[in-house]
Amino acid sequence: MTIAAIIASRTHSIVTVAPDALVSDVVALLAERRIGAVPVMQGAEVVGILSERDVLQCLAHEGAHVLGRHACDIMTAPPITVDPTKTVIGALSLMTKRRIRHLPVIDKGQLIGFISIGDLVKRRIDQIEAEANAMRDYITQA
Repeated sequence: MTIAAIIASRTHSIVTVAPDALVSDVVALLAERRIGAVPVMQGAEVVGILSERDVLQCLAHEGAHVLGRHACDIMTAPPITVDPTKTVIGALSLMTKRRIRHLPVIDKGQLIGFISIGDLVKRRIDQIEAEANAMRDYITQA
């Protein structure tokens, strides 16, 4: 199964922010949408990712004044991205190796999706359960 299969079923738009967005506004957006990260876009290009983890690390090191800074000041850049043809296992492996939780999906230079490790784990569990059910059915019918 590929990343393309995961994002094909989605109907909602990708939540993004501009590099000059205030960190306080991004935090409010993350909380409102109940998401853990957003791609930071300069025009049509993903220039970084701003995650809850980025905000917490800056708050711990610099204090509350970080909320008045811009997204580009604290985002993770350059972003690690994934191609839609990548397999779920391949993307999970990349996320584990790089210790990241979110990946922008880029096709022909365009952002077409944004996936989390939770999306991938859920899809993998669904796939394993379907395979187990198919095996059970095969065994009981044999």
